[in-house]
Amino acid sequence: MNAAARVARRLVASALVVWFALTVAFAIHYALPGDPARALAGPQARPADVKRLRAQLGLDRPLAAQYALFFRRAVHRGEPTIARGDREHAGCVAFGRAHVDLGYSLQRRKPVVALVLERWPASLLLAACALAVQVLAGSAAGLTAALARGGRLDHGAIAATLLGVSVPPYLLGLGLQYLLAYRLRWVPLDGYGETWGERLAHVALPALTLGAYGAALYARLVRDAVRTHLRLDHVRAAFARGGSRARVIGFHVLRNASLPLVALVGLDAGALMAGALVTEKLFRWPGLGQLTVDAVLDRDGPVVLGCVLAGSIAVVAANLAADAAKALLDPRLRRP
Repeated sequence: MNAAARVARRLVASALVVWFALTVAFAIHYALPGDPARALAGPQARPADVKRLRAQLGLDRPLAAQYALFFRRAVHRGEPTIARGDREHAGCVAFGRAHVDLGYSLQRRKPVVALVLERWPASLLLAACALAVQVLAGSAAGLTAALARGGRLDHGAIAATLLGVSVPPYLLGLGLQYLLAYRLRWVPLDGYGETWGERLAHVALPALTLGAYGAALYARLVRDAVRTHLRLDHVRAAFARGGSRARVIGFHVLRNASLPLVALVGLDAGALMAGALVTEKLFRWPGLGQLTVDAVLDRDGPVVLGCVLAGSIAVVAANLAADAAKALLDPRLRRP
């Protein structure tokens, strides 16, 4: 199979993954008890008003009709600009002549696409910082433990990784808030900030909270992978030919040992960009995770589906990027 066919197959498979995730979210949300129209109208609204609102939102249609309408309106062609007051395109965001319409938020009175695009930069910043903590701290700890096999550094790294995977993220976040923000006052307690300098200070605690768990897993993965590769024949031969320790470990060991790490980075990057629900809520970080939690509690179906769609696209895109990176590191994966 040539490269173009492999890429086409992966893109089709990725599109099917996104469609399946969205379908499952659609089915689960509408199977939950409760009436979004009643929640939007308020407990004091008359039944006739609730019925009229349900009809306006299309909630009185059969589930299959709502499902088909959602996908039919998701991407469609229209004018480059949307006329003010145009109810037909009230939930649209125009990208040239392409209109993206994921519905209209029942609670926030805004297009879902606009809400997702507003929250996306915050989630992307948090994901990048947390992933940097995971990769850098975890890889350094794992490599140190592998090279100091049986020593104090090895045992200390193992103990630290066990602690890292055992502490729940919300408990670790509360501990970091108390120590670093409340007692030492090194970083802000929560929030997002106004300028980029303030945002980098505010992202420190949630990034450490998310990164601690991942760093522990990465440390164990790198430690085991490096130990395995150090015992391989071609690595021993490289040492026997007089290769320096730094060159052999960097070129022969880490390059091959990084393949499973790259795959894990792809999974984590997509999950983090999709939104860290507990951490974002704990630190009042205005990302997709907090938006998803609020939308579920408010029974705001269009926003829930928009967040699921954005999250699934992020996961698929991150995994495609990880596959491309693995192909660059391992020539065998580029063979037809």
